[in-house]
Amino acid sequence: MRLLVTAVGRLKPGPERDLASRYRDRAVQLGRGLGLTACDVVEIPESRARRPVDRSVEEGAAILSHAPASSSVLLVYDERGRSDWTSERIAERIASWRDAATATLVVAIGGADGLAPAVRARADLSLAFGAATLPHGLVRVLALEQVYRTLTILAGHPYHRGDIDA
Repeated sequence: MRLLVTAVGRLKPGPERDLASRYRDRAVQLGRGLGLTACDVVEIPESRARRPVDRSVEEGAAILSHAPASSSVLLVYDERGRSDWTSERIAERIASWRDAATATLVVAIGGADGLAPAVRARADLSLAFGAATLPHGLVRVLALEQVYRTLTILAGHPYHRGDIDA
């Protein structure tokens, strides 16, 4: 299975870009032994449309162009998404997609105007990092960290320590 992170906007040089690259590189290395062929990032240009709804729809079409329903699953990070899933539960879901011979897992992060309704409707799973609004650069870092954390859970790597029964 190929992992593809699609994110609206371009990360400028700086700490967010460095961290995102670090987690992506770690995921690539670890993923090879877990049946994952790649962990790529596609930066989708921000729309220049005047109205927010038009920007969202244009950016959404670009996201969906990377997530054909016939060969991919779509996990979106959206403020309306579930924020109660543990990393272990996310890892279980991703493992089930991988084991079902899914060609591509697309992880989508929308732009400043959010995800288009068509993207939310197409999503196989919608998650949120809580109720707070976060900068898109940090969301990208968090999404890539969760990809890496998922792989460490699946590999039995000690990076993820989880809950300890007291």
